[in-house]
Amino acid sequence: MPRGLIFDLDGTLVDSLPGIAASLNRALASLDHSPHSVAKVRSFVGDGSRVLCQRALGGVGSESEVGALEAAFKADYAATWKEGTTVFPGVSELLRDLAAAGHFLAVLSNKSHPFTTEIVALLFPEIPFARVLGQHPGLACKPDPAGALEIAAASGLPAEAFTVIGDSTMDLETARRANMRSIAVTWGYQDVHVLTGADGIASDVPELAGFLREG
Repeated sequence: MPRGLIFDLDGTLVDSLPGIAASLNRALASLDHSPHSVAKVRSFVGDGSRVLCQRALGGVGSESEVGALEAAFKADYAATWKEGTTVFPGVSELLRDLAAAGHFLAVLSNKSHPFTTEIVALLFPEIPFARVLGQHPGLACKPDPAGALEIAAASGLPAEAFTVIGDSTMDLETARRANMRSIAVTWGYQDVHVLTGADGIASDVPELAGFLREG
């Protein structure tokens, strides 16, 4: 039976951390702020570019400082993200199999909507995602369930027929609030010990495929 599958983007479908870290550090340097290691930037990601920049400034930047850093980051990232963003091995093949099986595929990310749609279009041109949603003023960020429920409403399937697949506690909480099943993947940007409450935890793509076949 076809099911609804909502995938997070960063840390789930694509490894975007190198590109995010490089752009953030160039933006910081342009404003005379100190850079961060990739490992540190890993702890900043997941809540959108505004929060990324707040964290990069140690939570002490003024609104104008955060805004200036976010603008510099977005300008750099728009020009350079392709240099530091790759599809995780096996993901494209899995998505093709799921699409062939007739499942309703969607992407829901806290990344800016224009970046989300551009990355999905360029890195997954052959995957027929029914909906691709990123952060924009009309949509509350995860873990608010609004995006997930909007996707479910567009599909004609009940929320209970959906599974949210992501690498963070935010994805798991989104699924819980939307009354959807959840699967956590461990190859992303949060440590496995915090990924509690998931209906399944996949350590690699074949294990994820097994969970989705069982669903």
